[in-house]
Amino acid sequence: MSVTAPPIVLRRRLRIAAGAALLTLAVTGCSGLGRTAVGPVSYTTGKDEVVTVHSPSVKGCHAMDPAGSGKVDNRTLIDMELYTTRDCTGRSTAYVATTFSDTNAPRALPWRSYRFIH
Repeated sequence: MSVTAPPIVLRRRLRIAAGAALLTLAVTGCSGLGRTAVGPVSYTTGKDEVVTVHSPSVKGCHAMDPAGSGKVDNRTLIDMELYTTRDCTGRSTAYVATTFSDTNAPRALPWRSYRFIH
């Protein structure tokens, strides 16, 4: 004697299997999106203007105002490193941990770029 499930149960199982397959495809498709540093990065330019960047990408180098900045606030969830060059190169860097700030000395070179440490 064989027992088979009623057609309603079979359709429900088929829908669940199809939904799981679609969810897997959707998650796989979105996994290539770039990660962001959740929260804002703010810096003050030489003209005392405050620039705020919300949730910047964790990848690559982020250039600041060409004149640079003397004060940077890292309110993201990822630590960052500051550079005096526009392309995140050179030896003069500062490490700014998450939720901390950095203020340059008056005679120091301004910060001109930053990148995240991840």
